[in-house]
Amino acid sequence: MSNKQQTLTKEKSKHLNKADNKEIILGSIIATTLAIIPFIFNLYKSVPDTKIWNTFLFSFDSQYYESALVFAWTFIGQFIPFLLLVIWFFTNRHWWYHALLVPISMYIYQMIETLNSDLLFSDQNLIIYLLPVMAIIIPSIYLIRARIFHKINSVNKSTQELEDELTFRPKSLWGKIKQYF
Repeated sequence: MSNKQQTLTKEKSKHLNKADNKEIILGSIIATTLAIIPFIFNLYKSVPDTKIWNTFLFSFDSQYYESALVFAWTFIGQFIPFLLLVIWFFTNRHWWYHALLVPISMYIYQMIETLNSDLLFSDQNLIIYLLPVMAIIIPSIYLIRARIFHKINSVNKSTQELEDELTFRPKSLWGKIKQYF
Protein backbone atom coordinates (compact mmCIF):
# COMPACT_ATOMS: atom_id res chain seq x y z
CA MET A 1 0.00 0.00 0.00
CA SER A 2 1.37 3.40 -0.91
CA ASN A 3 1.94 6.21 1.54
CA LYS A 4 -0.95 8.21 0.06
CA GLN A 5 -3.38 5.28 0.48
CA GLN A 6 -2.29 4.81 4.10
CA THR A 7 -2.92 8.49 4.81
CA LEU A 8 -6.40 8.27 3.24
CA THR A 9 -7.20 5.13 5.25
CA LYS A 10 -6.12 6.85 8.50
CA GLU A 11 -8.27 9.91 7.69
CA LYS A 12 -11.29 7.69 6.98
CA SER A 13 -10.84 5.80 10.25
CA LYS A 14 -10.55 9.10 12.18
CA HIS A 15 -13.75 10.34 10.53
CA LEU A 16 -15.53 7.06 11.35
CA ASN A 17 -14.33 7.22 14.96
CA LYS A 18 -15.69 10.78 15.31
CA ALA A 19 -19.03 9.69 13.83
CA ASP A 20 -19.12 6.65 16.12
CA ASN A 21 -18.33 8.85 19.13
CA LYS A 22 -21.16 11.24 18.24
CA GLU A 23 -23.60 8.32 17.92
CA ILE A 24 -22.46 6.89 21.25
CA ILE A 25 -22.86 10.26 22.98
CA LEU A 26 -26.29 10.89 21.44
CA GLY A 27 -27.40 7.34 22.26
CA SER A 28 -26.19 7.76 25.83
CA ILE A 29 -28.12 11.03 26.21
CA ILE A 30 -31.30 9.42 24.90
CA ALA A 31 -30.86 6.32 27.09
CA THR A 32 -30.18 8.47 30.17
CA THR A 33 -33.26 10.60 29.43
CA LEU A 34 -35.40 7.48 29.11
CA ALA A 35 -33.96 6.11 32.34
CA ILE A 36 -34.73 9.25 34.38
CA ILE A 37 -38.29 9.74 33.07
CA PRO A 38 -39.85 7.92 36.09
CA PHE A 39 -37.95 10.32 38.37
CA ILE A 40 -39.09 13.34 36.33
CA PHE A 41 -42.66 12.06 36.52
CA ASN A 42 -42.50 11.95 40.32
CA LEU A 43 -40.94 15.42 40.62
CA TYR A 44 -44.35 16.97 41.27
CA LYS A 45 -44.41 15.22 44.67
CA SER A 46 -41.71 17.59 45.89
CA VAL A 47 -43.93 20.62 45.23
CA PRO A 48 -45.94 21.82 48.27
CA ASP A 49 -49.73 21.81 48.21
CA THR A 50 -50.02 25.57 48.66
CA LYS A 51 -51.24 28.40 46.46
CA ILE A 52 -47.95 30.32 46.68
CA TRP A 53 -44.71 28.36 46.47
CA ASN A 54 -41.63 30.31 47.61
CA THR A 55 -38.13 29.03 46.97
CA PHE A 56 -34.75 30.77 47.08
CA LEU A 57 -34.84 30.91 43.24
CA PHE A 58 -38.39 32.04 42.54
CA SER A 59 -41.90 32.53 43.85
CA PHE A 60 -44.79 30.82 42.07
CA ASP A 61 -48.42 31.87 42.53
CA SER A 62 -50.89 29.31 41.21
CA GLN A 63 -53.94 31.40 40.32
CA TYR A 64 -55.98 29.01 38.18
CA TYR A 65 -55.20 25.69 39.88
CA GLU A 66 -54.99 27.26 43.36
CA SER A 67 -52.31 24.72 44.25
CA ALA A 68 -48.72 24.55 43.05
CA LEU A 69 -48.88 20.76 43.46
CA VAL A 70 -51.86 20.45 41.09
CA PHE A 71 -50.17 22.74 38.57
CA ALA A 72 -46.93 20.70 38.69
CA TRP A 73 -48.87 17.42 38.38
CA THR A 74 -50.79 18.76 35.37
CA PHE A 75 -47.71 20.15 33.63
CA ILE A 76 -45.54 17.07 34.19
CA GLY A 77 -48.43 14.87 33.02
CA GLN A 78 -48.26 16.71 29.70
CA PHE A 79 -44.48 17.09 29.53
CA ILE A 80 -43.61 13.37 29.88
CA PRO A 81 -45.64 12.20 26.83
CA PHE A 82 -44.32 15.21 24.89
CA LEU A 83 -40.74 14.26 25.74
CA LEU A 84 -41.30 10.62 24.77
CA LEU A 85 -42.92 11.64 21.47
CA VAL A 86 -40.00 13.96 20.64
CA ILE A 87 -37.51 11.16 21.33
CA TRP A 88 -39.59 8.79 19.21
CA PHE A 89 -39.79 11.38 16.42
CA PHE A 90 -36.03 11.93 16.23
CA THR A 91 -35.14 8.23 16.51
CA ASN A 92 -37.84 6.82 14.22
CA ARG A 93 -36.72 5.45 10.84
CA HIS A 94 -40.12 4.73 9.32
CA TRP A 95 -41.72 6.77 6.56
CA TRP A 96 -44.71 7.77 8.70
CA TYR A 97 -42.77 9.48 11.51
CA HIS A 98 -44.10 12.89 10.43
CA ALA A 99 -47.47 11.81 11.82
CA LEU A 100 -45.93 12.19 15.28
CA LEU A 101 -45.89 15.97 14.74
CA VAL A 102 -49.66 16.10 15.32
CA PRO A 103 -49.60 14.76 18.92
CA ILE A 104 -46.36 16.67 19.58
CA SER A 105 -48.07 19.92 18.57
CA MET A 106 -51.09 18.99 20.71
CA TYR A 107 -48.89 18.56 23.78
CA ILE A 108 -47.05 21.82 23.06
CA TYR A 109 -50.39 23.62 22.89
CA GLN A 110 -51.57 21.97 26.12
CA MET A 111 -48.37 22.90 27.96
CA ILE A 112 -48.65 26.52 26.80
CA GLU A 113 -52.28 26.58 27.95
CA THR A 114 -51.28 25.10 31.31
CA LEU A 115 -48.63 27.78 31.77
CA ASN A 116 -51.18 30.45 30.98
CA SER A 117 -52.73 31.08 34.39
CA ASP A 118 -55.68 33.11 33.08
CA LEU A 119 -57.43 30.17 31.44
CA LEU A 120 -61.02 29.30 32.12
CA PHE A 121 -60.94 25.90 30.45
CA SER A 122 -57.94 24.07 29.11
CA ASP A 123 -57.96 22.62 25.57
CA GLN A 124 -60.47 25.14 24.25
CA ASN A 125 -60.31 25.56 20.46
CA LEU A 126 -57.40 23.15 20.16
CA ILE A 127 -58.49 22.06 16.68
CA ILE A 128 -58.16 25.61 15.33
CA TYR A 129 -54.49 25.72 16.29
CA LEU A 130 -53.82 22.20 15.03
CA LEU A 131 -55.50 22.64 11.63
CA PRO A 132 -52.41 24.12 9.91
CA VAL A 133 -50.21 21.30 11.21
CA MET A 134 -52.74 18.64 10.24
CA ALA A 135 -53.34 20.27 6.83
CA ILE A 136 -49.68 19.70 5.97
CA ILE A 137 -48.97 16.40 7.74
CA ILE A 138 -52.03 14.31 6.83
CA PRO A 139 -51.93 14.87 3.04
CA SER A 140 -48.15 14.34 3.04
CA ILE A 141 -48.49 11.01 4.80
CA TYR A 142 -51.32 9.97 2.50
CA LEU A 143 -49.22 10.81 -0.59
CA ILE A 144 -46.27 8.83 0.74
CA ARG A 145 -48.58 5.92 1.50
CA ALA A 146 -50.02 6.11 -2.04
CA ARG A 147 -46.49 6.08 -3.50
CA ILE A 148 -45.62 3.01 -1.46
CA PHE A 149 -48.71 1.09 -2.55
CA HIS A 150 -48.19 2.13 -6.17
CA LYS A 151 -44.63 0.83 -6.05
CA ILE A 152 -45.70 -2.38 -4.30
CA ASN A 153 -48.23 -3.08 -7.01
CA SER A 154 -45.92 -2.20 -9.90
CA VAL A 155 -42.50 -3.38 -8.65
CA ASN A 156 -41.42 -6.59 -6.98
CA LYS A 157 -39.86 -5.02 -3.89
CA SER A 158 -40.55 -5.87 -0.30
CA THR A 159 -42.23 -3.36 1.99
CA GLN A 160 -38.98 -2.99 3.94
CA GLU A 161 -37.02 -2.14 0.77
CA LEU A 162 -39.61 0.49 -0.17
CA GLU A 163 -39.59 1.93 3.34
CA ASP A 164 -35.79 2.12 3.26
CA GLU A 165 -35.96 3.86 -0.13
CA LEU A 166 -38.42 6.52 1.13
CA THR A 167 -36.70 7.11 4.45
CA PHE A 168 -34.51 10.21 4.68
CA ARG A 169 -31.75 9.71 7.22
CA PRO A 170 -29.73 12.83 8.00
CA LYS A 171 -26.35 12.15 9.54
CA SER A 172 -26.64 14.54 12.47
CA LEU A 173 -29.26 15.80 14.89
CA TRP A 174 -28.94 19.26 13.34
CA GLY A 175 -29.57 17.70 9.91
CA LYS A 176 -32.78 16.15 11.21
CA ILE A 177 -33.93 19.49 12.59
CA LYS A 178 -33.00 21.35 9.38
CA GLN A 179 -35.06 19.04 7.16
CA TYR A 180 -38.28 20.44 8.68
CA PHE A 181 -37.54 24.10 8.03
